[in-house]
Amino acid sequence: MQDLGDGAVSRFLTTEPAATSETRVAAPVPSDASPVISALSSRSSVLTAGSPYDQVAAGVLAADARVAEAELHVAKLRAEAASKNWLPTLSPRISLTSLGDFVADLVVNQVLFDNGRKKAERDLAKADVELAAVALSESSNDRVYDGLVLYLQAEEGRAAADLYAQALKDMGHFEWVMDERVKGGVSDFSDLNVIRQKIADLRSRDSAAREKTTRALGELNAMSATSLSDLRGLRSMGTTPETMSLSVLRAMVERDQQLAQARIARAQHLPGLSVGGSIRNDGENIAVTGGSDVGLGLGTMASLDAIEATKVTADRKVTEARDIAQRAIEADQREIAALNRQAEEAAALTRQAKQNLDLFQRQYEGGARQVMDVVGVYETFLRALEKELDLKFRAARAELDAAKRLGILADGARI
Repeated sequence: MQDLGDGAVSRFLTTEPAATSETRVAAPVPSDASPVISALSSRSSVLTAGSPYDQVAAGVLAADARVAEAELHVAKLRAEAASKNWLPTLSPRISLTSLGDFVADLVVNQVLFDNGRKKAERDLAKADVELAAVALSESSNDRVYDGLVLYLQAEEGRAAADLYAQALKDMGHFEWVMDERVKGGVSDFSDLNVIRQKIADLRSRDSAAREKTTRALGELNAMSATSLSDLRGLRSMGTTPETMSLSVLRAMVERDQQLAQARIARAQHLPGLSVGGSIRNDGENIAVTGGSDVGLGLGTMASLDAIEATKVTADRKVTEARDIAQRAIEADQREIAALNRQAEEAAALTRQAKQNLDLFQRQYEGGARQVMDVVGVYETFLRALEKELDLKFRAARAELDAAKRLGILADGARI
């Protein structure tokens, strides 16, 4: 029978102007929207509203070139065209008669039975829209992730620069004390050289930290619509919601594409019916015809079997994507917990190192310790501070990696 089609085409929801981060509201989803589009539209960001992370996300998204959005628009137009593929088609025809005259008329064609090919074409177009929507979500999340990585690099560089600035101040005091002792003949000049070498190394690390901050902020501001140089702060992420990874959504949409393509390929091997012909002479030339796009041959059954096997393969790819995503999520959670624990342990070691430093300082003032003894303990304290700082930012980066994997760095409503 004639396939009159289901004219509804899945649309990636276009909302009113994006709600502010303080009043973030999920966009309404039509009841006939596809599950994938609905999941993307209602996706909430894990970034805390109004936080530095959220401000970075808003800035980099505002400056996005939106290439994926343009591709989504193209896919929607193609789906709109495909939704009308069940209607009759008209095409002009010009022929030359035996008398040398040109005869022009219109040829009409209407599919009566096509083994589900037209519907499969519409389903394929819808899957193309969904895949473009997933690509848009991935692109937005990747851009926010890149911006936040640069922000973390800038924050780490500034924190390290602050640490080394204080260390240079402290070591400068030790240098002054040692210089006075050398002048008084109490200490050897080699000890003063050692301290100066340590100060030169600190200046080098301080310079590297400041250069890291400058480079990261330069890149971040280049990809943002507004300057983000004044933002400071970490730990701006909320509780991770229970949501499906974007990689699984992509696998599901690609499966739908493959299934639709398999149905189209199967229909091409089977005979169908259509009515058509010239509309001249009151439709006397219109006739019903039957046939298939692909002729029958010895390999036809094998081709049909391969098409059926494609369906099984597509389902297994979705299952594989779910397994991989679940393992990655578990690994991310373990890594975040481990880094947070290590950061707490490093903080405890830092406090112990500070207590030892204070003890050596008092003993030095009491004459029981040499300057170089205090300098050595101070270096131990400085290394503890550096390790604590490194673990702190590694944990923050791990949280970003986990959020990117799930695709929850950008709101579906904002996108």
